[in-house]
Amino acid sequence: MSDLPTGPVPDRLRRWELYAEVPLLLASLLFLAGYALFVLTDHDARLWRDLGLTLVCATWALFVVDYGVRLHLSGLGPRFVPTHGLDTVVLLLPLLRPLRVVRLYTAVQTRRDRPRLSLYARVMAYAGVTAVLLGFSAALAVYQQERGAPGTSIRTFGDSAWWACTTLTTVGYGDAVPVTPVGRIIAAGLMACGLALLGAVTGSFSSWLLQVFRREDEKEPPGDV
Repeated sequence: MSDLPTGPVPDRLRRWELYAEVPLLLASLLFLAGYALFVLTDHDARLWRDLGLTLVCATWALFVVDYGVRLHLSGLGPRFVPTHGLDTVVLLLPLLRPLRVVRLYTAVQTRRDRPRLSLYARVMAYAGVTAVLLGFSAALAVYQQERGAPGTSIRTFGDSAWWACTTLTTVGYGDAVPVTPVGRIIAAGLMACGLALLGAVTGSFSSWLLQVFRREDEKEPPGDV
């Protein structure tokens, strides 16, 4: 661990997060790919299912290491767990890693003194990508729970993907609904996440429009009274 950043604890933590951002992004994609391989592959194809499970376990181990390093560099000790609740939840449920986009939205809101329009656009773009990844993750999780369940209306992954789309967009046609307890818990979480992502996109877009209109008003000469 000789390559760990040195200096004050907060600076070391920020530098570690900067270094780990891209590797963790790739690990998240590998985790999702491994989970999809494990869920969508036929039970008879044990080689592919084992490969998917190996990817899931290996990337999850990376998330645990990252969490431990950040806990150490923060200098907070056990207080790191409650003060970084989102990180803790994401560690326990890696399929929720797309929710880390909330940090970007918070960064936008705290830059009121010097707003950057490009940052608003980034938040909207990241929120859109997050919605796709989160919907795909939820579709996989629900399909894993619902397939073969008595009385289920989600019999294929296509049914599960359609359900995820209608849930994320808060449309909720009701033609495909989970019937298992775990499936319904996932559905409730996806509903909450859908509202949060929708709020992040609409909030950022509204703030961006206000900045544009304010700048246009400042350019116009005062009108005659």
